[in-house]
Amino acid sequence: MVRIAPSILSADFLNLEKDIKMMESAGIDLFHMDIMDGMFVPNISYGPMILEHIKKISNVGMDAHLMIMEPNRYFDIYQKIGVEYLTIHSEASTHLERDLSQIRNLGMKSGVALNPATSEEAIKYVLEVADMVLVMSVNPGFGGQKFIASQLKKIEKIKSMIVNAGLDTKIEVDGGIGVNNLKDVVDAGADIVVSGSSLLKGDFNKNYQAFKDVLNGK
Repeated sequence: MVRIAPSILSADFLNLEKDIKMMESAGIDLFHMDIMDGMFVPNISYGPMILEHIKKISNVGMDAHLMIMEPNRYFDIYQKIGVEYLTIHSEASTHLERDLSQIRNLGMKSGVALNPATSEEAIKYVLEVADMVLVMSVNPGFGGQKFIASQLKKIEKIKSMIVNAGLDTKIEVDGGIGVNNLKDVVDAGADIVVSGSSLLKGDFNKNYQAFKDVLNGK
């Protein structure tokens, strides 16, 4: 079953508790948390404190997507918060296999993210220690960008790598996904679909139902 993960970056931060509870009531079971440091990506978002507060009011799982340099400095912090997935970028980790293994050893699911220009070959030798591969279908750092169609082929290639290796690694896709291209992303091999503005701008419940309708073939 494909999971839909709203990007909290697109939520109303003046009414964040209201948005969180609204999404949880609708049946969302995973929040995508974009952590940006202004160095790895040209933007700064929020940090662990926001996740801590959300954890106090919600039982929904979290995918903490670290778009930061030297992500291993913060593994312990996110482990204490209790995130489900801790996702780091292949481009930001000097010792990727070691970092992914450490995330697992801390009791979290390990995720490895690839920027649009990064080949799937970058993760060929770490798939066995990755619980999830995050394919960025926009350049990270800002919401509301247009989907980069070339990433569909990358998703397909990663899916083949996973199947050929006999692994259960999940594929998550993030960036520019709406009802118009959701089916293409899922058909390519996505297990988790991240969406920000397409879900959270306007009527969330209506938008979420439209996503589910696509997934159900309506």
